[in-house]
Amino acid sequence: MELPLPLPLALLVLGLVSGVHCVGMCGGIVGAFSAQPLVRRSELWKRQLAFNLGRVTSYGAAGAAAGTLGGLGAYVVGALPAQTALYIATNLVLIAVGLYFVGAGSWIARIEALGAPLWRRIQPLASRALQARSLPRVYLAGALWGWLPCSLVYAALGASVFAGGAAQGDLAGTAQGALAMLAFGAGTLPNLLAAGLAAARLQQWMKRPAVRAAAGAAVLASGAYGLAHAGGLADAIRRGLLCF
Repeated sequence: MELPLPLPLALLVLGLVSGVHCVGMCGGIVGAFSAQPLVRRSELWKRQLAFNLGRVTSYGAAGAAAGTLGGLGAYVVGALPAQTALYIATNLVLIAVGLYFVGAGSWIARIEALGAPLWRRIQPLASRALQARSLPRVYLAGALWGWLPCSLVYAALGASVFAGGAAQGDLAGTAQGALAMLAFGAGTLPNLLAAGLAAARLQQWMKRPAVRAAAGAAVLASGAYGLAHAGGLADAIRRGLLCF
């Protein structure tokens, strides 16, 4: 089963096309940094970059954990049914998000509710961190907001579980999982950096039906492709490949 794109590249593309959802979820947050009075306009770029790098760092940490889990699965007898279920669930989430983009479903609210217990603990700290002035604290704010419940992040994490492949073991899985999620985070950067610098204008553009339909079709197609190739998962894991 050949992979149309290496997993990090596939997740990079997913991050790029998920701009519709990213701006809706985080556009107001990154825009808040733009609204704060700054000593110099030139500081805006630095603050936006620090915030988003913090967010992507959290994705990388979560990806490392997911990749480690996948690598350890190589040593668990009978793990394939659970891996198959996770793989199918990951692609079903992508299909649900794609349908949401085109206005044909509301399942992602239920999916994102799964992360609510953790987020309730982090949100007070994240909200206080939004008042940060120094760049290290802005970076910390981004790292905290990186745990905001998001269905697309969950789908990318589900894929990152398989990043290392059974043949590579848990250590390689850790590195590959982190790389996959860092690639996803890098894909979200253009949209969210633009949202921070021109939040209102970009959010209006992202609401256009044609833009949402194009993004939805791309995400839905990715999930459908994965489901269509779920039967070859065992071979893909053994070879270190994943259809996504």
